[in-house]
Amino acid sequence: MSDPSPVFGGETPSRPRGSLRTAVVWEVLKDALERRGKAAGTDVLDVLDTGGGTGNFAVPVARLGHRVTVVDPSPNALFALERRADEAGVADRVHGVQGDIHGLFDVVERAGFDAVLCHGVLEYVDDPADGVRTVSDALRPAGALSLLAAGLGGAVLARALAGHFTEARQALTDPAGRWGEGDPVPRRFTAEQLTDLVGDAGLRVGAVHGVRVFADLVPGGLVDTQPGALEALLRLETAAAELPAFHAVATQLHVLGEKRP
Repeated sequence: MSDPSPVFGGETPSRPRGSLRTAVVWEVLKDALERRGKAAGTDVLDVLDTGGGTGNFAVPVARLGHRVTVVDPSPNALFALERRADEAGVADRVHGVQGDIHGLFDVVERAGFDAVLCHGVLEYVDDPADGVRTVSDALRPAGALSLLAAGLGGAVLARALAGHFTEARQALTDPAGRWGEGDPVPRRFTAEQLTDLVGDAGLRVGAVHGVRVFADLVPGGLVDTQPGALEALLRLETAAAELPAFHAVATQLHVLGEKRP
């Protein structure tokens, strides 16, 4: 998830404010990797991060002891990834490759990974179903897929709360969930759409979480100035993430899939 690119933008789990955006995904991912490692009888997994950019998730995953391959189209992002991995002392466990999901198996091995991260990618591919099938094909049997994509409901709510009611209605009715020509996100999803994509790719659908249910709606100054507010908001995000009622208003949706043995 590359910082300079709007396509694969994100926050590192280690930043205090960034934790509001990534805490739920990070905890689910760590648990999934631990379960996968126990099932495979190893402490070191092969992990693929598609669109992983500067390593916001790849470097922390490597810190857990895993080998991570990052595929990203941006040479600048991959250069930053190399620098970040070196500074974190995990350069020997992080490998960056220039490419994208369309030609994934031109640069990585099919069925070569215990886990695949596909974060902030489906919004930008021409065919999301084909994209999910591709990352599924990169998994070994019983491998885990971490899928993160923009949520429709969160965009509708955000536009409405900003007073842009026409744009909110446009996003609600648009097939791609876009609020207008100036919308920087080409496509958004509902939880049902994402779980259908994962299931149709032959994966078993595991946990579904709403991400950034409240974080994008709470004024930053409120979190920064009130003692304990960040920790309380993190706990609230975690508690709401698993409740289906809040999936409909989350800025992002996270789906965990598992390839059948």
